[in-house]
Amino acid sequence: MAFEIVLADDSIEQVDGADSYQQEGPMTTFFDNGERVGGLGCWSIKVASYRTEKIVRIRRR
Repeated sequence: MAFEIVLADDSIEQVDGADSYQQEGPMTTFFDNGERVGGLGCWSIKVASYRTEKIVRIRRR
């Protein structure tokens, strides 16, 4: 699974291998939960983080 992130400077970032995301303070972090269902847990792997204030749009791909 992947997400497309449009940033305030009109750049587009592709985050591959992430199946969920969550705001963590000033950052939005994307996670890979593997085959597990039911949300984030201690087994989730951080894939990428972006400053939340710079994100314009997030789209699941």
